[in-house]
Amino acid sequence: MTGTTRMKQGWPLAFVAALAACQRLEDVGKAPAFSPVESGGEYHAMTTPGLPDSPEPGYASVEASLWTGARGSLLGDRRAGKRGDILTVVIEIDDKAEISNSTGRSRSSADSMGIPNLVGIPQRIDETLPDGASMANAFGTNSSSDYQGNGSVARKEKLTLRVAATVVETLPNGVLRIQGSQEVRVNFEVRELVVQGFVRPEDISRQNEITYDKIAGARISYGGRGQITDVQQPRYGQQVADVLLPF
Repeated sequence: MTGTTRMKQGWPLAFVAALAACQRLEDVGKAPAFSPVESGGEYHAMTTPGLPDSPEPGYASVEASLWTGARGSLLGDRRAGKRGDILTVVIEIDDKAEISNSTGRSRSSADSMGIPNLVGIPQRIDETLPDGASMANAFGTNSSSDYQGNGSVARKEKLTLRVAATVVETLPNGVLRIQGSQEVRVNFEVRELVVQGFVRPEDISRQNEITYDKIAGARISYGGRGQITDVQQPRYGQQVADVLLPF
């Protein structure tokens, strides 16, 4: 491959790097922008019509009564149960794990074999062997191995958060798929919280809350973006070098 060919192949990569640099320069001196609410599944679920509500039996003639079981009544069930409803996800993670392993292995072996007598054949062979060699001690081996291994893991995580989530889909078996996001900006740093997963309607409390350990397939993300996060991350070139370099 000639030098000209290498330069031609390197132009696309240089163009992409320059474009990314220009986009980053546009954010200099500005606080990170919020993600548009309209682009999320929550907004779509709340603004598009879902399945029509079936009439509740037994309450057609007493819709104005305070003692009906309708959602809008005084004693009605206001827990999230259909597409577009909102519930609160309580995240209280306090995990601690300690694992310690120790392994030891030792082995030694010795083998030897010889043919001192076999109808005179070893003696005839000994005459042709160098001095000191004999079929009586044809070969001997010795081996030994020793292995010691130790490993330990200590981890502790604690996280306490609350976030409102929206029912974005009701599955055929009645399970609700929820999705929630939250962004808080302090100075030039945005804290992002995202949660999604599947919940059973009966696991939602009377306070319209559900704990994270009752969410199947839970995906919880807590992070941020901004100047502080940007400084903590290695440069793009360093990240590419870490992936490509074999040493």
